Parts: sequence; C-alpha cells; structure tokens
Amino acid sequence: MNDRAPAPGGLALIQSLVNTLDLESGADRLDTAEGRAAFGLAQGGTEAARELRESLRAVCLAHADHPPHRAVTPLGELLAAAPLYLTVDAHDGGAGFATTGPAPTGPVPTGSAPASPVPASPVPAGPVPAGNETVGPDPAAAVPPGAAPTPAGPAALAVPMGPLTPSPVAGTLLVSRVAAAIAQSLVDGTWTRLKACEAPTCHWAYYDRSPAGRGRWCSMSVCGARAKMRRYRAK
Repeated sequence: MNDRAPAPGGLALIQSLVNTLDLESGADRLDTAEGRAAFGLAQGGTEAARELRESLRAVCLAHADHPPHRAVTPLGELLAAAPLYLTVDAHDGGAGFATTGPAPTGPVPTGSAPASPVPASPVPAGPVPAGNETVGPDPAAAVPPGAAPTPAGPAALAVPMGPLTPSPVAGTLLVSRVAAAIAQSLVDGTWTRLKACEAPTCHWAYYDRSPAGRGRWCSMSVCGARAKMRRYRAK
C-alpha cells in the first residue's frame, strides 16, 4: 500500500486505475459499482479496463527497472485505439488534446474562435520498449456523434478527472483519458516518475518524488521494511 502523496495532474488517474487491484488480498475495486463508477465503467465493461490496468502496471514497473509482473498487451497497442484529438484554437493557434470530438465542420464566423479538433497520428501497433511508450490514437476510432470537443489552451492537455456516467463508450473514453494523461506527463517530464512497487505481493503504483528518482517501494515503512528484513534474515 502507498503512504505517499498522490501523483500530480492526470497521472493521478493512472495511479488510481492501477491501484484498483490489491494483489495481496485479491480485492478488486472494479468488482464494485462504486469502483467502476469512478472510471465511468458499466458492469460489463471491466475486462478492457483490467487489461489496460495491467499494461499500465507493467510500464510502471519498467520505470523502476523491474521486470513485468506477467505477460500483458503492450500499452502502445491499447493506446493506439484511443480517440484522442488534437485541438487547434482558430483565434490564437493554441493547441492541445481532447478526449471527445470532432466538432461540426464549417466556416468559423468572424470574431469566433472555436477549437477545431484534428485526429492525431496513430501509433503503429507492436511491442513498445518499456518506459518509452509513444502516445497516439487511431484517427478512425469512433466517438459519439455530435459530441463537443474539450478545448485546451496552449501547452495544455484536457484530462477529465471526475467520475464519468457509465455508458457503452466509457471504456474507450477511459483509454483516451489515460492517453491524454500520459501525453501531458511527457510535456511535464513526470511520466517516468510513476512507478510500481518492487514487492511481488504489492506492485502498488506510486509517484517517486525522491531527488534522484530511484525509489523502489511504494512505502519504505511497509514494503521497504519487509524487503530489508528478508535480506537481513537471508544473511
């Protein structure tokens, strides 16, 4: 378990998703209505979320130089299907990402400056080096018709953090939210600081705020202390 402060920005969404599963007890918050509601998931839409969760966990482990906990779908393959749109403000040229769109096409009235979404370039499918994922969606990915884009200012990526209304498309939107969070963290330089605990019975996601960025455990007082005790007894 993690006694650290939550990850900053959109990484808190990823941290929260990874930590829906307690490996030690086997409790999975996605088995509960409350846990699913936090991510806008319907009861039948959890399998894709679980697949995404474990791919994210494997990458968080890689950020701490730990091997994957099990075979997972490469995160880049999952994110390639995310309907993530690049928005460009017609007034000031500010750009960002939105998880919904596209807006209706047509001329922009004088004095008006709506953000025009442009599908971002897709990421080629295939294995992605751990800790070095390239984020991008499939421009052909479907989104609800008529949905309005989420505007984003210059150098700002829209990452909705609140609970979503459970719906058939919520699982796809969750992938988009994760993709946007990763993209923002790449801009902020925080992505590789999101790690997973070394302990095999834990693998809890945590944000490493140590100056050198060499954290290994989610909690020095729990998992770190247990590891040190095991090494001491092995002498």
